[in-house]
Amino acid sequence: MNKVGGCKSCRFCGGSLFDFVDLGMSPLCESFVPEDRLNIAERFYPLAAFVCGSCFLVQLEEYVAPEEIFSEYAYFSGFSDAWLKHAERYVEMIAEKLCLGRASKVVEIGSNDGYLLQYFVKKGISVLGVEPAINVAAAARQRGVETLTRFFGAGVARELAGAGTKADLIVANNVMAQVPELNSFVEGIGILLEPDGVCTVEFPHLLRTILGNQFDQIYHEHFSYFSALTVRKIFEAHGLRIFDIEELWTHGGSLRLYACRADSAKYPTQSSVSRIIQQEREAGLDRVDAYARFAHQVRDTKRKILTFLIEAKNAGKSIAGYGAPGKGNTLLNYCGVRTDFIDYTVDRNPYKQGMYLPGTRIPIYAPDKIAATRPDYVMILPWNLREEIAGQLGYVRDWGAKFVVPIPEVTVF
Repeated sequence: MNKVGGCKSCRFCGGSLFDFVDLGMSPLCESFVPEDRLNIAERFYPLAAFVCGSCFLVQLEEYVAPEEIFSEYAYFSGFSDAWLKHAERYVEMIAEKLCLGRASKVVEIGSNDGYLLQYFVKKGISVLGVEPAINVAAAARQRGVETLTRFFGAGVARELAGAGTKADLIVANNVMAQVPELNSFVEGIGILLEPDGVCTVEFPHLLRTILGNQFDQIYHEHFSYFSALTVRKIFEAHGLRIFDIEELWTHGGSLRLYACRADSAKYPTQSSVSRIIQQEREAGLDRVDAYARFAHQVRDTKRKILTFLIEAKNAGKSIAGYGAPGKGNTLLNYCGVRTDFIDYTVDRNPYKQGMYLPGTRIPIYAPDKIAATRPDYVMILPWNLREEIAGQLGYVRDWGAKFVVPIPEVTVF
């Protein structure tokens, strides 16, 4: 693998970086384009990921400050039924596991539109969401979720702790990847936790990303990509101990890590921790050279996606997209897919409807556009929700349409 020169170094440990995968140039994946800006140039940035030779953290260079990306954000968690069910099941499980009640305090970092904390509120458990996106935080407050509109880090944690807020449970779902200041973020968790408090962290598992060829999980809004092996190092550096790990279905294969203060004797370390880390070691995630194969997989997948699209269009078939997720924008921009292949896409989120996808300028409509135009194929861009979406769109079979998912490889069903 090629070592990255210049002043680039690992954002966690300062180690040397090596090439992981280069996805070319791409705009920010959530920077949707309104119609009145279609003739105005967009900013494109290099979308290349690197791996640290010391701690094996996979990461992007920070081209855009988080304030520019997340102060107003187009992603609302509450528009996915499957994701809401996932959140509700988690709340039921963790409330019982930790014996949470009216005297407890739950803090969620990156609380989005209150999709998860709303279920604690229904149980009468005190909550606080920390969410930097003003528009998304407003939706959370409408759900009755108290929300602080700030970027979380050690400074915010000290302010909250100084004002008397300490957490029995801290939830950080799919947010750690969006934080360039990793050390401040994890330090803040330790500051905010009660002595026997617990933090649960969810993130797409880097091992599944590699094995499942999920290159579209990579985009500028995600600064880092994690293995359990690396997260354990990061948490240990800030006085926290991973004591349990669960494997989840979300995002094509995620991990949920349970952490406590290193000096807490309440939670013994479970065998799941060593088991998952051993799986990662066997896959080579503790060796830089093992990361090299991913770039070859990605290029091969791009060719297969384009082959399918070319053959379908040559046969006179029409293709619509479903969804406007960040992962879809990475895939479409990397593959150079525009309206010459996909006529339009649809999304349940009204915030995105009437806009155009960044880079590719594919228009976004409400889902009823599909019934009106009756395409031959519907490409599911949020492929991790394929069952949910295929169920919602079961009516397309009335005219013989088929679904397509592009990852891990092109599949028509």
